[in-house]
Amino acid sequence: MLGKTAGGLYWMFRFLERSENTARLLEAGFRMALTRSSDAESEWKSVVTTSGTGIGYDAKYDSYSDTLVMDWLLRDSDNPSSVMSVTKSARDNARLVRTALTTEVWEAVNDNWMSLRDLLAKPVTTVDLPAALAVIRKQSALVRGALYGTMLRNDIYDFARIGTFIERADNTARIIDVKYYTLLPSASAVGSSLDNVQWEMILRSVSAHRCFRWLDEQDMTATAIAEFLIFDKRLPRSLAFCVKQTTENLRYLEQEYETRHPCHDLAEKLGRRLKTLDIDTVFDQGLHEMVTEFIRDNNVLGSQVEKDFRFIG
Repeated sequence: MLGKTAGGLYWMFRFLERSENTARLLEAGFRMALTRSSDAESEWKSVVTTSGTGIGYDAKYDSYSDTLVMDWLLRDSDNPSSVMSVTKSARDNARLVRTALTTEVWEAVNDNWMSLRDLLAKPVTTVDLPAALAVIRKQSALVRGALYGTMLRNDIYDFARIGTFIERADNTARIIDVKYYTLLPSASAVGSSLDNVQWEMILRSVSAHRCFRWLDEQDMTATAIAEFLIFDKRLPRSLAFCVKQTTENLRYLEQEYETRHPCHDLAEKLGRRLKTLDIDTVFDQGLHEMVTEFIRDNNVLGSQVEKDFRFIG
C-alpha cells in the first residue's frame, strides 16, 4: 500500500476517535464541575489543559468559562483538535482514500460530518451539552460499526485500527489525568465521598460504569477504578487493551509485508512496561507521573508508525 494511502486511513480514524474522545473529556469535566461550586475557572482550565490545547486557548482567550471552553473544544476553527475541526479532517482524509473504503464506511463518515456541522452550527449551551455530546458519540459509533461490519481484515483495516487505538489510549490517559489537575478541592479529599463520586464520573465518561459494576459492584474506590481503566484488558478503552490491539494490528502488518520496523519494538515495549506495573506501584510513584510517561511514549509510538510506513514523502 502507498504510504499516502496508509497515512490517510490512519489519520482518518485518529481524527474520528479524537472527535468522540474530545466529547468524552468535555463530559468528564462538565460532570465533575457539577460537584464543585467554587473556583469554576480553574475547573474548566483543567479540561483545556488535559486536552493538550492550552497554548492555543491562552493565545485567544484571557479567561476560562464554561461557554468559552465548550466552544473552544466543540466548534472553534482556531483549535485544530475541536470536534468540528477533526470531523472535517476525517472527512477530508476519507475522500483521499475513498477507493480503499466500502460505500458504507464512506457514507457513515460523510453523514457524521454533515450531522455535526448542523449540530454545531451555533454555540452549545450548558443545558444542551449532554444531548450534543451524546450525538457526537453516536455518530462516531456508526462509523466504527460500518468499519467492523463491512471492511476486509487486511492492511487497510489494520491501519484504521492502529490509528483508532493509539488515539484512544491517549484519550483514556488524559481523562484519567483530568482527575489529577484541579478537580479535587484539596489533598484531604482523597478517599472521601467526593473523591469516589468523581472517580465514578470518570467511569461514566468512558462508558465503563456498568462494566465496572458487573465486575466489582462493591469496590467503588479510586484504586479499583484506576486499576480497571489502566490494566483491565477486557475494557475496550483501558490503556492495556488499546496497547494490546495496536500491537496485534502492527504484528499483522509485519506478517503481511514480511518486514519488521522500530514501531513494532516500541509497541511491545509499551505493553511490557504496563505488565511490570501494578496499581499500588502506580499510586506510590504517582498516578500523574505514570500517565504523563504513558502519553509521551504513546505519542512516540504514533510518530514512529508514521515514519516507518512512510506516510509523508
